[in-house]
Amino acid sequence: MSLWTSAAIAAACAGTAQGDFTATGVTFDSREVEPGDLFIALKGEATDGHRFLAMAQERGAAGLLVSEAVAGPAVQVADTMAALNALGAAARDRSGALRIGVTGSVGKTGVKEALKAALSRAAPDAVHASVKSYNNHTGVPLSLARMPAASRFGVFEMGMNHAGELATLTQLVRPHVAIVTWVASAHREFFATEADIARAKAEIFAGLPNGGTAIIPHDNPHAGLLADAATAAGARVVRFGVGEGADVRAETVALHPDCSCVTARIGDERLTFKIGMAGQHWVNNALAVLAGVQAAGGDLALAGLALAEMNGLPGRGRRLRVAAGDGQAVVIDEAYNANPASMAASLAVLRDVVPARHGKRIALLGSMKELGALSDEFHARLAPHLIEAKVALAVLVGAEMAPLANALGRRIDVRHVANADAALAEINRGLAADDVLLAKGSNSIGLGRVVAALAAGESIS
Repeated sequence: MSLWTSAAIAAACAGTAQGDFTATGVTFDSREVEPGDLFIALKGEATDGHRFLAMAQERGAAGLLVSEAVAGPAVQVADTMAALNALGAAARDRSGALRIGVTGSVGKTGVKEALKAALSRAAPDAVHASVKSYNNHTGVPLSLARMPAASRFGVFEMGMNHAGELATLTQLVRPHVAIVTWVASAHREFFATEADIARAKAEIFAGLPNGGTAIIPHDNPHAGLLADAATAAGARVVRFGVGEGADVRAETVALHPDCSCVTARIGDERLTFKIGMAGQHWVNNALAVLAGVQAAGGDLALAGLALAEMNGLPGRGRRLRVAAGDGQAVVIDEAYNANPASMAASLAVLRDVVPARHGKRIALLGSMKELGALSDEFHARLAPHLIEAKVALAVLVGAEMAPLANALGRRIDVRHVANADAALAEINRGLAADDVLLAKGSNSIGLGRVVAALAAGESIS
């Protein structure tokens, strides 16, 4: 399916077309180029995409977006990063899609994926969404540039770790509906207080049209701040949560080891549904999704069916069975990222999992990054959560985990190691049949490689 012609690219980016071509996709990573793609040669601090033009052409790129003279089909511009933003804005403006922006300290990707699934039930092949966690200054315009003109809905994840970043992204997306999943102390190194994080998240509302919908977490301590910011932006405020006064509210919740069952009131409607993911945090996510579906004019009943079929994403809650001893163990893969709120939520899921007879709970936890001066305190505060979860073995990875190891003392078996290689060795020694292992840490720690190695029955190097 045609996404862009060379003429349309040149018009959008104020560039000069060299040869006629039609692109069916867009990417700036030469390793991801597929036949028919437009390859955008971005210049960054570490490398220059122009170095990989030959690779992109060999992989079948239909054309190139460059700032230097090249051979072959291309559009030449003054600045390829500016051109990427212009291409994203052009994709936004040519489409009649209702756009939903999603941000938050936790739950962004899960809510984005669930919204995509829920809206796709009513509009098959007409829902566009960010892939992976493409939520920053390059990922958001790329996601926009990939949106087909015929899309009915567009769902865009937007992240930040500094004030002002969301203000820029929301003006690019210009969402009709903006969701804040939760506010917590993620990226605290760059913010004096948690309220400052809430203010930075509230920047997303500035991109809403007058009368747009702002969806906020009713049970969050910063709900009032978020509501005030949304109102000041001229938005209609919808609150989701379990507390009295929420517009989208869970009336009954039954948590199970592998799922949750919820009856929710969504405005004047009531819906009983299952969530195919475990944990109270997924109840919160599901309520945000239902609020978003209703605001977008979607079908709530079909959304409930989509939530029932949600499976964990790699690094974000998927469950794997791996060889262990003379049988199998369960791995809860939350290895993509971590902050104090998401760590507590994942440990609660581990607590609520009932291991088979003779099985034990194991926590493989990696350091939480970007917590600044409060890092030691935030890590040590995890100790009660591990005790409450009845963790038998804690393998703690990274220097920042030392305060947690000290806080736990001898109350449980603690192995504090320097890196992922050492962690895998400890897990291989301690994992037995019927055990349940939670793997969670900041992405840079590399616990995803440990999970992959366990799944493959291999060691890592």
